[in-house]
Amino acid sequence: MKYIERGRKIDENVAREIINHRSLRHPHIIRFREVVLTPTHLAIVMEYAAGGELFERISRVGRFSEDEARYFFQQLISGVHYCHFMQICHRDLKLENTLLDGSPAPRLKICDFGYSKSSLLHSRPKSTVGTPAYIAPEVLSRKEYDGKTADAWSCGVTLYVMLVGAYPFEDQEDPKNFRKTIQRIMAVQYKIPDYVHISEDCRHLLSRIFVANASKEIKSHPWFVKNLPRELTEAAQAAYYKKENPTFSPQSVEEIMKIVEEARSPPPVARSHSAYGWGDDEEDEDEDDIKDKENEAEDDEYDKRVKEAHEAEKLVQSNPPPCS
Repeated sequence: MKYIERGRKIDENVAREIINHRSLRHPHIIRFREVVLTPTHLAIVMEYAAGGELFERISRVGRFSEDEARYFFQQLISGVHYCHFMQICHRDLKLENTLLDGSPAPRLKICDFGYSKSSLLHSRPKSTVGTPAYIAPEVLSRKEYDGKTADAWSCGVTLYVMLVGAYPFEDQEDPKNFRKTIQRIMAVQYKIPDYVHISEDCRHLLSRIFVANASKEIKSHPWFVKNLPRELTEAAQAAYYKKENPTFSPQSVEEIMKIVEEARSPPPVARSHSAYGWGDDEEDEDEDDIKDKENEAEDDEYDKRVKEAHEAEKLVQSNPPPCS
């Protein structure tokens, strides 16, 4: 369940997230159920993933074996490939946006389509969105880019983190230095530590992903197809690519858009009952204002860092650092 406060926070991005997510029906994508309007929030009802985030799982163990990393990567690519077939690019793929069900052999589920774009409904992406450590070089260009290849890059970052337990383009001695991270992304400067032992096929796949406009041939790579579960083969997946593949949601697009439009109106102001210990509405509003200002400050800081990133890009282009 995802709650979004009614009023100005319900914008076209929220509508886009809901409509894009609703159109997807695949075992490796969290099921969209419906939207519900409460007196104070718009609630997006989704499938529950009892296993939590993939990020939490890898945080507990440090890093995965090559076989375990491949097991989850195969599922991730299966879900992403389906999204792309449906002409939707996710644009914020990361460990935190991949959930696991509660089964003994966990099934991966892609979630959070807040930055997603459909090539059928929207223009080609050109805005710098996503999580810095996962951003592809072309996303920083301030020009139109292929959201699908940017997704492939983010999948590569996810694979690297599963194998190594660290982000590929962060300086391990100075991981909070955003400028250095961007410089390394633009130069495609990464290395696999000596203590991590992985096959040559795996190294080759990463090298095919970590290039400007990443490879779209992941699914045919020898490392990827090794031990591919039967349910992920093209024959088994064919049913999800049929035009008549229905959505999980009983709500039509029209019903959803009507609810979203209604959610744009602020909730009715409740009367204060502080004398009865029910809280003071003015204090609640002040707290909301503080949170909004904090969020705006974070957005401003992100914009500032993106501008620095573009300056770093110019610096790298004029003085490219040696690859390591």
